[in-house]
Amino acid sequence: MPPEPPEPANLSLGTQVFRFVVTGGLSAVVDFGLYVLLYKLAGMQPDLAKTLGWVAGTTTAYLLNRRWTFQAPPSGKRLAAVWALYITTFVVQVGLNHLFLRIFDYSALGVVVAFVIAQGTATVINFVVQRAVIFRWAGAKRLGEDGSLS
Repeated sequence: MPPEPPEPANLSLGTQVFRFVVTGGLSAVVDFGLYVLLYKLAGMQPDLAKTLGWVAGTTTAYLLNRRWTFQAPPSGKRLAAVWALYITTFVVQVGLNHLFLRIFDYSALGVVVAFVIAQGTATVINFVVQRAVIFRWAGAKRLGEDGSLS
């Protein structure tokens, strides 16, 4: 049986929030950068280019948050849970954006306000669920693949 990996440092909430925001920024750069590269430079259909950018950005977010923000060991179940979470918050984000665009009558200010509310809500949901559920730590115990504490 291989030796147990070292337990992660118990990072403060503030440190985790900071790292989550930095990771989100880097992941957005990956998402947008790949989208522009595929759509504008490679001539790919824009929806496909955006989808591939989003997949790359979401994967980047998972990998960085797992390792740096929440310092958790690799796990297929965590990866699936993060994907389910991001798909769910994507739907929430689009719905909130649509709602607030209507409330603000599709004005220029409304576009900004709707985006900020939608993105902010999705970001908070993503952080809370990842910290409290997907990457949770129970004392010095690690959550195993099967959901049990090891």
